[in-house]
Amino acid sequence: MTKEEFQKTIMFPIGGPNPVAQYFVGTSYFAELSADQVPVYNVVFEPGCRNNWHIHHASKGGGQMLICVGGRGYYQEWGKEPIEMVPGTVINIPAEVKHWHGAAPDSWFAHLGLEVPGEDLVNEWCEPVSDEDYYKLK
Repeated sequence: MTKEEFQKTIMFPIGGPNPVAQYFVGTSYFAELSADQVPVYNVVFEPGCRNNWHIHHASKGGGQMLICVGGRGYYQEWGKEPIEMVPGTVINIPAEVKHWHGAAPDSWFAHLGLEVPGEDLVNEWCEPVSDEDYYKLK
């Protein structure tokens, strides 16, 4: 499926190049949907694309919420089994939890990313998800 074909399957724009693409394996896209009140972004991953392990730090509050809006992907917390994400899947990620998310090896994937308000918010980008672990996914 091409990017244009995938765009027809989701209601939010795919957007342009991801501004933090250096922390992704593969190609991803980014569209800011709202910067007011609660920042909301549509993040689109081409098949096989995933972000590095990362942590959303906060001294109070913080974290992230993911809402799958298209395709199929995965979310995984450090030391736990991956969770498949399909349209309608909602993942709540507390601050300080090391995790990654991205497309299934054979599917485009889109999720809304919501930044949970908090204090002293900063993202720590860690190592890439290993190909060995990633390609065990179905």
